[in-house]
Amino acid sequence: MRIHSSNHPWLLLAILVVLLYFPGALSSKNDEKATSKNTKKEVTYDGTSIIINGKRELLYSGSIHYPRSTPDMWPKIIKKAKQGGLNTIQTYVFWNFHELEQGKFNFTGRANLVKFIKLIEKNGMYVTLRLGPFIQAEWTHGGLPYWLREIPGIFFRTDNKPFKEHTERYVRVILDKMKEEKLFASQGGPIILGQIENEYSAVQRAYKNDGSNYIKWASKLVHSMNLGIPWVMCKQNDAPDPMINACNGRHCGDTFPGPNRDHKPSLWTENWTTQFRVFGDPPVQRSVEDIAFSVARFFSKNGSHVNYYMYHGGTNFGRTSAHYVTTRYYDDAPLDEFGLEKEPKYGHLKHLHNALNLCKKALLWGQSRTEKPDNNTEIRYYEQPGTKVCAAFLANNNTESAEKITFRGKEYIIPPRSISILPDCKTVVYSTGEIVSHHTARNYMKSKKANKKLDFKVFTETVPIELKGDSYVPVELYGLTKDESDYGWYTTNFKIDDSDLKKKGGKPTVRIASLGHALHVWLNGEYLGKGHGSHDEKSFVFQKPIALKEGENHLTMLGVLTGFPDSGSYLEHRFTGPRSVSILGLSSGPLDLTEKSKWGNKVGMEGEKLDIHTNKGLKKVKWQKFSGKAPGLTWYQTYFDAPESLSPTAIRMNGMGKGLIWVNGEGVGRYWMSFLSPLGQSTQIEYHIPRSFLKPKKNLLVIFEEEPNVKPELIDFVIINRDTVCSYIGEDYTPSVRHWTRKNDNVQAITDDVHLTANLKCSGTKKISAVEFASFGNPSGTCGNFTLGSCNAPVSKQVVEKYCLGKAECVIPVNKTTFQQDKKDSCPKVVKTLAVQVKCGRPKKN
Repeated sequence: MRIHSSNHPWLLLAILVVLLYFPGALSSKNDEKATSKNTKKEVTYDGTSIIINGKRELLYSGSIHYPRSTPDMWPKIIKKAKQGGLNTIQTYVFWNFHELEQGKFNFTGRANLVKFIKLIEKNGMYVTLRLGPFIQAEWTHGGLPYWLREIPGIFFRTDNKPFKEHTERYVRVILDKMKEEKLFASQGGPIILGQIENEYSAVQRAYKNDGSNYIKWASKLVHSMNLGIPWVMCKQNDAPDPMINACNGRHCGDTFPGPNRDHKPSLWTENWTTQFRVFGDPPVQRSVEDIAFSVARFFSKNGSHVNYYMYHGGTNFGRTSAHYVTTRYYDDAPLDEFGLEKEPKYGHLKHLHNALNLCKKALLWGQSRTEKPDNNTEIRYYEQPGTKVCAAFLANNNTESAEKITFRGKEYIIPPRSISILPDCKTVVYSTGEIVSHHTARNYMKSKKANKKLDFKVFTETVPIELKGDSYVPVELYGLTKDESDYGWYTTNFKIDDSDLKKKGGKPTVRIASLGHALHVWLNGEYLGKGHGSHDEKSFVFQKPIALKEGENHLTMLGVLTGFPDSGSYLEHRFTGPRSVSILGLSSGPLDLTEKSKWGNKVGMEGEKLDIHTNKGLKKVKWQKFSGKAPGLTWYQTYFDAPESLSPTAIRMNGMGKGLIWVNGEGVGRYWMSFLSPLGQSTQIEYHIPRSFLKPKKNLLVIFEEEPNVKPELIDFVIINRDTVCSYIGEDYTPSVRHWTRKNDNVQAITDDVHLTANLKCSGTKKISAVEFASFGNPSGTCGNFTLGSCNAPVSKQVVEKYCLGKAECVIPVNKTTFQQDKKDSCPKVVKTLAVQVKCGRPKKN
């Protein structure tokens, strides 16, 4: 209802009186927000937890790395993290992303760390800042700039004066910038924790006393800056006071020896939500049941902080991945590469955070006790004497069968390898082994707009025959390329006498021993083939029969990098590329070209130097129409329109071999389709193209392909969604924790009728358009691939359609009454499971 002011002068008078007597009436909420944002926070700790403004906290954190997504993606990703129950975001700071060239720092675009942290603050969340200088992170060179390698006398990550000088300069630049922007909690900002160094214990023994001295120096450096936050070192059990030692791993509740002082809290800085993948790997996953079990166990054993590494993995754009690491990073995290919720991992962990929050008072202020009824079961509970505050964790370590636990006179059935959480020591509100959140399957829909005839043009690099150089050994590849390219050329000439070719027993053979990563070889301009190592076995031997000619012969090699190494001691002395070259099978014996021939060298491709992956550089070479076949080292370019909708998009590199992708000059990343896993499949097929890389029409796609005879006509563009939504719930599961709340010291049901339901929800404005599968009985399979079992209620699909069709979200009661309307149970001895699969979509416009 709208009230016109001229008709009600008394209303204006009343408002004026209110404003005069209560000047803050209209602005109190805004002022409160501003005060909250700018209020200085004291952050300390004790043996229980991190303490913020005198209040102990349970911290649920997730790793999200700002360079691995785009600024336009950050707001949604951070918002989803908060909606998933997180209150903290953890990120590394990537030294070589900010200072690629010595003395020139970049904080723009994906490197805008300040913007990223302020978005986290805007969402009311905390930040843990992991400075490095070394971060590993499956990031090229572990985050250390290449130019550090060329500092005279330098040794990384040890008590070395040049390294410490450059590290201190970098650390002060970053921390001074955070301080200047008032981002530390002591200034009213969101940064509550800092980390210096990373998993140093893995290399410390290699440096002996210098390693211990370096750790002490690093601790003193950050503490001397008096920034008002605690500092941690992960996997560093001898972290010097007041540094907190923290755990990394999958099961820190069992593997972490605990804080090295009683007054320090138990912090888990990396709970690996999956395994990162390298080219050649088969698919890998970590179940959400296992993650939830590990977190519940850690918190039941005095843990108060967990960080999911990764919560959103994102994309290793351009050439930023470490050696052999795929462009897609931690795709099996709760938020997948594209920022979409991966269910049930996202929802089940959200429910876990809800359950732990119901236990908060007991965990932070109660006294812990442990009972062990038998070898398979364990009871851990926290109780505050003289109050009703009590929370229990009932654990079953038996991986094969459920176990019965009697606690305080009541029997509980605990599913195999799971923990049940009782926030009042009476009511089970959550089981790590029973998923009641929905599931999703990811779909790749071929774009109609983007895949209109892709008209490819090509430009092929010239293979050099003779390059300048006077080295008697092939130059080390990292030092040759200086991280400016993945490619380094090597040429040499050698003479063969007619008598050398008269040996009986087969053709001569070229043998090249390389320390990785990949290698292409030509003899007298003829392509001989390629060889490559792997993440586990980086060195390899290329050996092939060859046709030599009498007189001078020309050997050309192209050394190929897949990123710099990201781990290990003495990283500055890690080498790669061809190390030994010889010709076998000659009458005069082996010919060692490494010692008897001079080598010429060149860095990179001509197309790289001319920037032909950009619209501006495109015109600097002569392109030819693609005829259906091309040699290796060929550039492919075409134009395409942006895929329809605003959903995430990707390019599928079917038909291609190995190389690099650019869209409108932006580096999408490395691809390697020809490196097959043991399953005979490419490790990664789809490559994410962020929407911010695209314009509505005429987007430039440029591909540099190393291998010959590829089929770019098989490339296509896809739109990604998770519109296949499922549920898989047993009738004996614990109802969702969302039914419960805590009032004062009591855990209470939000509704009078707490019962088990299957909840299905579409994303955005989409609605359920079809029920693709439904069975109440003993179905099997996973979301996207369910099958009927021997037991099934005939009306299952009809019931689900009644509850769900046409709705954005639906709730289905999971019980016999709902699905056995004729009251007949054809399989009464079977504990029923409800499996549902629906399709979400937008209603078609008339």
